Amino acid sequence: MNKTRVDSSSLPKSNTNVLVSVILKIGLLICCILFFFAAFVPLDSFSQLCISIGIIAIVYAASSESLQHHKLRYFFRIFALILGSILSVRYLVWRGFHTLETTEIISLVCMWILFIAEIYAGIIHLLGCFINVFPLNRPELLLKDYSADKIPTVDVMVPSYNEPEDLLEITLRAALLLEYPREKLHIHLLDDGGTEQKINQKDKQAAAQALARRHSLQRLCKKLGVQYHTREKNLHAKAGNINSALGHTDSELIVILDADHVPTTDFLERTVPWMIVDEKVFLVQSPHFMANPDPVERNYFSAFTRMPSENDMFYGVIQKGLDFWSSSFFCGSAAVLRRECLDLVGGIAGDSITEDAETALELHSLGYKSVYVDKPMISGLAPETFASFIQQRIRWAQGMAQILILKKPFLNKGLSWYQKCGYMSSILFWLFPFARLTFLLSPLGYLVFGLELIQASILDVFAYTIPHVLITFRQTNMLFGKNRWPLVSELYEILQCTFIFRALITVVKNPTQPSFVVTPKGENLDEDYVSSLSSIFYWLLILLGIGSVAGVYEFFASPLTRELTAIVFTWNSFNFILCLGLLEVLIEKKQLRKHSRLPAYDKVKMSHANGTVYAGHLVDMSVEGARLNIDCNETFSDKVIMSLYTNALNEEIQLTCSVRYQNVHTGDVRVAFDVANDNEKSKVVALTLCDSSRWESFQKRRTRQISYFYGLRHVLSVSITPIFKHIYMKFKQRYQ
Repeated sequence: MNKTRVDSSSLPKSNTNVLVSVILKIGLLICCILFFFAAFVPLDSFSQLCISIGIIAIVYAASSESLQHHKLRYFFRIFALILGSILSVRYLVWRGFHTLETTEIISLVCMWILFIAEIYAGIIHLLGCFINVFPLNRPELLLKDYSADKIPTVDVMVPSYNEPEDLLEITLRAALLLEYPREKLHIHLLDDGGTEQKINQKDKQAAAQALARRHSLQRLCKKLGVQYHTREKNLHAKAGNINSALGHTDSELIVILDADHVPTTDFLERTVPWMIVDEKVFLVQSPHFMANPDPVERNYFSAFTRMPSENDMFYGVIQKGLDFWSSSFFCGSAAVLRRECLDLVGGIAGDSITEDAETALELHSLGYKSVYVDKPMISGLAPETFASFIQQRIRWAQGMAQILILKKPFLNKGLSWYQKCGYMSSILFWLFPFARLTFLLSPLGYLVFGLELIQASILDVFAYTIPHVLITFRQTNMLFGKNRWPLVSELYEILQCTFIFRALITVVKNPTQPSFVVTPKGENLDEDYVSSLSSIFYWLLILLGIGSVAGVYEFFASPLTRELTAIVFTWNSFNFILCLGLLEVLIEKKQLRKHSRLPAYDKVKMSHANGTVYAGHLVDMSVEGARLNIDCNETFSDKVIMSLYTNALNEEIQLTCSVRYQNVHTGDVRVAFDVANDNEKSKVVALTLCDSSRWESFQKRRTRQISYFYGLRHVLSVSITPIFKHIYMKFKQRYQ
């Protein structure tokens, strides 16, 4: 396939302020010079300690100012990042030149492993500071501002493999409700579970199920007026499925929606205009809003409606930072792509199992541009179980490792230097298991085996190490504080590191070996149980517990090294407490409700059987039903009519409901939607899932900053009881 590179000089100028870009580049050059001199200026430990204290105080003050809403906030932001990063670089230079000396070979090896892990963490942190220094907030563009002749045709494609039909029906109904000229909008279901390969496989039962699935989905598509597609063989998984459909469609723009990703009615209204104003834009990406908690949020925090989601840091900050550097990339769904650009690279890329990022890399390297629209207009489903969660993360990590090895973005001549930084920041992040395991197990080398980890005095540790840790936390909190609570990243990394580490080794051995695995969605949990992946955490806790016992013994047995022993013991104890609390994640909580209910505050009217109308408001709702608060002093009949205005349809709707519960004293009423026909089904989908203002309001309510001590207190509060729960549930499971 002939790949034509776009002449970047002919591209329309970015919406980014040109003056800011020029100043930033000059500033970066000055920073590089300052870094070089600041990193190598020799100082004694006491002088370094005094300077570190001063820098910490200045950075804390500057970062506080950067969080205020005034004109100089970006100046303080940059100042805090530069000054703090100089301190971190000095730490790494000190570690490399002054702390790696020992006569014992094993200790030397351990020293270097720890140092390499710190170098990796330092690079990731510095790249993160650079990428996220100016998160780009793009202006709002609306389709209604453009004439009909400029509006392009759109193919909405919903790839599917083994998802349940009712889940697909919700997504397809929502796609049909998109605000867009009907004659220019085409909806397609891409069924990879009903291919010829599937229905002709040797397993007769599986073949019959595939054929039944094909016929059932064909009937669904015919009923909805949606085009059904399948293909002969399941080649190249999701990428191959989409590419097959590309050959049978011809619209100018392609929208990719995962089977569980439900679009709001204004999705095309707010994304397509970016394709109209600039023909060199190949991608418009929007956030993935998760309408249910992942296993960590559900089992550990129980704070899905109060705490920022794991996705919020990536989609709320990092993608906006990447967008500033023309590096925001395709995330597999919730995106609009230009067919003409896809044709240049042979469709969706398929060399890795993260076909989305790989496709964006190919087109960025040809000079095409991407746009990130920071408005939640797609609601999807997070994995319900810890096993599914790990399966999903393994695919992401392996795919990014494949791109690193096979595509080598750092050598890609088509990318600008800042785009290379953007891609390397996103890719290198997924190598965190090496560093996280090193930070977990290193204290054991000193406490249990007496190995030297660092050749330094206590004064050195206070002058270099502790300031580096404090400054890194402060910078991270400044960049991501509203979108990621303290210690949450550490918790997620510990949970994933052992599984992803093994998966990454397979990629290093054979980069083409990993295959695409669909993440299970919509799972129901009939009872509480301990995850089958718990064993590795039991062993980890045993090791850390041994380290703590050895640390206590070493503290009293070796008076000359008590200060260093106390520091390493504290480090190990911190790891132990985190791992203790994480046992709570591994207890899968019973979840019988198929669809999570999310908060809602709409005003409603409830019509009684006798014709009396009562006013109230919603508390929460899902596609199955709703909870309301109604000012009513009498008991409702079994059937009621709920009336309310829906922004998605821009009209008032009425829904017949069955009353499941009512408390006259508190006004609490719970109802199930009684859907009689297709029209009412679509109304329920529109009400519950197709209003972007509802998702935006929900995100803003839980995007808030908390103190480090609040986060630490929460971790400590759940660090003891999980182990007793595990013992009880394991005993119960064994003898039932």
